[in-house]
Amino acid sequence: MTKIIKTISEWKQLKKSYVFKEKKIGFVPTMGALHSGHISLIETCINENDISVVSIFLNPTQFNDPKDLERYPRTFENDLYLLKKIKVDYLFYPGAKEIYPDNFKYRVVEDELSKILCGAFRPGHFEGVLTVVLKLLNIIQPDCAYFGEKDYQQYKLINGMCKAFFLDIEIIPRPTVREEDGLAMSSRNFLLTKEERILAANFPRLLASEKSAEEIKSELEKLGFKVDYIADLEGRRFGAVYVGKARLIDNVQL
Repeated sequence: MTKIIKTISEWKQLKKSYVFKEKKIGFVPTMGALHSGHISLIETCINENDISVVSIFLNPTQFNDPKDLERYPRTFENDLYLLKKIKVDYLFYPGAKEIYPDNFKYRVVEDELSKILCGAFRPGHFEGVLTVVLKLLNIIQPDCAYFGEKDYQQYKLINGMCKAFFLDIEIIPRPTVREEDGLAMSSRNFLLTKEERILAANFPRLLASEKSAEEIKSELEKLGFKVDYIADLEGRRFGAVYVGKARLIDNVQL
């Protein structure tokens, strides 16, 4: 039975109990609107640890566009059903005041990787991501935490942050889970109309092609995508595009 924890004090009290003694804790932070990609990540966490913890917190500080935050899908009842179905031990489900009692006065800033790719197009985004993840890791204090490679830039930043602040937590990346037509699974896919969803499949197809980044960008724009960037970095090709109002990101190994 999945137990819901809403406050930090309740979690801290629980962690002192005999239940956690000499147990390996795995953690998957999410913003909800769970899909098969999340479930794959969570199932790995369950299989590799004694105790599994998932958080659902729609983090307001990582949205540089307030309308994007408003549009983000909220599916708590379904999320809880899925977590219970796969037998997650604990769901940490805090409110914004619980996580930001300081109103985001203190924040984590990274000066290089966070300024390019998504960071260049979403100012302040990674400050919000790194700050909330550091808070969640400090609260849960897991032995390991799991992140999907679809957000590869985010994974690299979180892994780097943990090393920089000497957190004794293993950050484990997991491969991107894709739909049958290749589209990376994402909570934002819920925002696509039927026509947009069909169009979106061209994004991963072109990203994985042997064309140059410039050629891919040009072809996507001709198809009707609004392209933030297509860029090659450290042996991977990264892309971010808009299909309708949904911003989709992806990356492939070159």
